[in-house]
Amino acid sequence: KRLIGRKFQDSCVQEDMKHWPFKVMCGTADKPMIEVQYQGETKRFHPEEVSAMVLQKMKESAEAYLGQEVKDAVITVPAYFNDSQRQATKDAGAICGLNVLRIINEPTAAALAYGLDSKQKGSKMVLVYDMGGGTFDVSLLE
Repeated sequence: KRLIGRKFQDSCVQEDMKHWPFKVMCGTADKPMIEVQYQGETKRFHPEEVSAMVLQKMKESAEAYLGQEVKDAVITVPAYFNDSQRQATKDAGAICGLNVLRIINEPTAAALAYGLDSKQKGSKMVLVYDMGGGTFDVSLLE
């Protein structure tokens, strides 16, 4: 999440790299690449590829549960994600074979989920708190 859609030279990436137990290299077009050892071999992945691996596992779990193929998806991202990070997340979905219908903010998804369960009629105000690992987002919805 901290690498996707960012450039290797981004100051946030450079600072975060100091704390990670894995190596991050500079790939083509200043894109970061994650270097790991897997079965005795050195492998390098773009952040979108790693995200695609996670999405692929989620897709497989959903398909096993539903008993049918999953083709379309709505993917949530932190509210602070910029356009580049959102596009990279959409690209990750495409890599694992998903048709990404929409990218929405995580607090928006929480509010939508609340609305699905709510039996109340009429207009109401909902305050959504999203306490992440390094962020705190608040959305007020009517």
